[in-house]
Amino acid sequence: MDDFKYIPGVSTLKLDDALCVGCGDCETVCPHGVLVVRERKAIVVGRDACMECGACMTNCPAGAISLNPGVGCAAYILLGWLGLEDKVKACS
Repeated sequence: MDDFKYIPGVSTLKLDDALCVGCGDCETVCPHGVLVVRERKAIVVGRDACMECGACMTNCPAGAISLNPGVGCAAYILLGWLGLEDKVKACS
């Protein structure tokens, strides 16, 4: 996914390195390979590829990952397909 990007700098993804237990659940569930585990800690390797689906945050047993699902471009595009684009602020 090295070449896959949304809009640079819009992702709200945050990883608290001190809380990470290195379980690898985030790496397993991320559809775009944004997070990987190296040396027993998760690291963000593709922040701009994050579509803010929330899978990593939901599956993190340590609460080391936070984001604001729905503020990214993916939410706007998906809601647009459903005719609900007024429910989310568009990416800028």
